[in-house]
Amino acid sequence: MEQYFEYIYRTSLQSNSLLVLQQYCTKFMAKSPEKVFKSLDFTSLPENSLISLIKRDDLQMKEIEIWEHVLRWGLEKNPTILSDLTTWSDDDFNMMGNTLQNCLPLVRFFSFSSEDFFQKVRPYKKLLNRQLYEELLESYLNPNSEPNDNILLPRYRNADGIIDSKIINLNIVSLISRWIDNDIKSKFAYTRELYLPYEFKLLLRGSKDGFTPKKFHKLCDNVPHTVTFIKIKETEEIIGGYNPLEWKSSGGYYKTKDSFIFSFKSKNNFKDPILSHVENMNYALYCHAEYGPAFGAYDININVSEDDDSQEYDNLLSMQQYYEKKIRDIEDFSIEDYEVFQIIKKNNK
Repeated sequence: MEQYFEYIYRTSLQSNSLLVLQQYCTKFMAKSPEKVFKSLDFTSLPENSLISLIKRDDLQMKEIEIWEHVLRWGLEKNPTILSDLTTWSDDDFNMMGNTLQNCLPLVRFFSFSSEDFFQKVRPYKKLLNRQLYEELLESYLNPNSEPNDNILLPRYRNADGIIDSKIINLNIVSLISRWIDNDIKSKFAYTRELYLPYEFKLLLRGSKDGFTPKKFHKLCDNVPHTVTFIKIKETEEIIGGYNPLEWKSSGGYYKTKDSFIFSFKSKNNFKDPILSHVENMNYALYCHAEYGPAFGAYDININVSEDDDSQEYDNLLSMQQYYEKKIRDIEDFSIEDYEVFQIIKKNNK
């Protein structure tokens, strides 16, 4: 079935009695697109089949690879056009543009890296709408330009082996990873292809392990490079922070210049997050047996008011003190759930 996938898929579309086969083919294309694109008969896919594939948000393939396969498909439909771009005339560009006119709007050009844009898209700029190309160019050259609301977001990627979370998705994981690596170059960061160099290893989930300082310190102490995510009760808001050091059960304030805190409006609204770096690094982190993960003095503070680390958190505040920005308007909050992860470079596993 894989070897002759295009034939099977095309046949399945010819009869409503083959709905189960159609569903199988659709799921197969999304999960294993490389087997479709690398098949010998890929270029003979009808246009509607190619469109149904590349429009999917869950297509498990890098955007640059999708673009290259779309070009390959277009060339197959125009055998008089050579693959060597330097030989293309204006008529060749017009022919390819007409062939790909329904495919081009589905390619997520803003997801490309700057290198791929320069090397793989810029040479084909005559295929693109002029306004789109100018917006793309500005997104890579002007870090202060504002993205418009019509940009297609990066495709969903399989989270297996990256993170197991009830609170966040891979888009937020990608942004956190960029912040850790100081890889934010513009306001278009959330539109770029997902940046996933780390595995996020779950250490604690409040809804499973409890909401007490005792459990936090048991599961999270002496572990370097952790990220905390807190979902606030009765809202979709997510706040949290990155600790490059280790949490301890005692010791007071800990010094680092690399910690930061953040907030997102919700799991699926990550376009305008608030990122706040530590300003006074002498008070970056606070460690105490009766506190959970605490950043600054009260920038993010979760602890128990009684002298009992087995009690659930009942004193929760977020107010700007030692970090550069205020991450939420209302200072006090309640936890719906929270998770703490250790981040591990994938090539160091």
